[in-house]
Amino acid sequence: MNLHESAAEQAFRAEVKAWMAEHLSGEFEPLRGVNGPSAPGFDAALAKQWEQCLASGGWIGIGWPGEASPRALPLAQQVIFHEEYVRAGGPGRIGHIGETLLAPTLIAHGTAEQQQRFLPGIRAGTEYWAQGYSEPGAGSDLANVRTRAALDEAAGGWVLNGQKVWTSWAQDSDWIFVLARTDPSSVRHRGLTLLLVPLHQSGITIRPIRQITGAAEFYEVFFDGARTEASLHLGTVGEGWKVAMALLGFERGASTLGQQAHFRHELGMVIAAARANGAARDPLLRQRIARAALGLQMLHFNALRVLASDASQPQPPAAFIAKYAWSNWHRDLGRLAMDVLGEVADIADGDLQSQRLQSLWLASRSDTIYAGTNEIQLNLIAERALGMPR
Repeated sequence: MNLHESAAEQAFRAEVKAWMAEHLSGEFEPLRGVNGPSAPGFDAALAKQWEQCLASGGWIGIGWPGEASPRALPLAQQVIFHEEYVRAGGPGRIGHIGETLLAPTLIAHGTAEQQQRFLPGIRAGTEYWAQGYSEPGAGSDLANVRTRAALDEAAGGWVLNGQKVWTSWAQDSDWIFVLARTDPSSVRHRGLTLLLVPLHQSGITIRPIRQITGAAEFYEVFFDGARTEASLHLGTVGEGWKVAMALLGFERGASTLGQQAHFRHELGMVIAAARANGAARDPLLRQRIARAALGLQMLHFNALRVLASDASQPQPPAAFIAKYAWSNWHRDLGRLAMDVLGEVADIADGDLQSQRLQSLWLASRSDTIYAGTNEIQLNLIAERALGMPR
């Protein structure tokens, strides 16, 4: 990847910056810098209106291939968009699971009918998706899925029973893609199917999980005779593990640069607080801030080399270190934020700046646990990236 921008890329960066300045204002001003449901000031209804505003500008699906995308931007411009989006204070995307995970999987593994049915709603910002993977006892060890689905041929659909947990956006979503065991005699990776399930039905109960931050970003989803149409399975019945892993592979896309841009925003808040309260005069804190800045730059360059690799090939070794690296970096940034605040860190005084840094620290505690614990990540690096025996 060429790190020097062409004149066309510089012009595109200016276009994104101008669009964000014009549209992330007025009614959407309360969303500026709000990074999702756990952040102070998040408004789900307003966030959905913002998604539709993005859609009107052609900014949803920019990385989708061919005619599925309103723009089909080259990779360099996708990176620019995500960087400028966060730099402008763009809020956490309530539609990102549908756009960056389900849609590419639909394009790669879905039928023409499934694509025609679901892609327009995602692209328009009017239909929202949740991810039904983790369960009690099947988090990092996803192959231990126990949620079951049976095909009711008389009724012409699947019947689901079981539970999913740590489900982002479930309360505000319309659909959920569910990894379920459709062969009752199967074990581990075999006999699983990825089903597309409507959330608004009597057989589903959604329960919020209250976090240490006080917010409820995640939910438990219970399936008690929930139903979906017989045709709404992605890929071949019984081979859902392959499709589920392909879906997770799309997490290596350009939107990961948006996450890092948000990290840069958080680091900027820490630096601003250090300057304001005098903590920046402490040489040890200055050194830790410098290390955080260098670490973030390393995350950025690693993401670029992953994105520049051949997307048709299996994940390169650099991709396997990404989650372990960023989660540990972000956890350490949370600690740094508290040390910069000093005694104020333990006080709930209503100050917005302090509140945001306190929320950063509390939320970052979970980074090395969810989406695969540190221990699981190290196993993946050893076995899949380095080829070591189990």
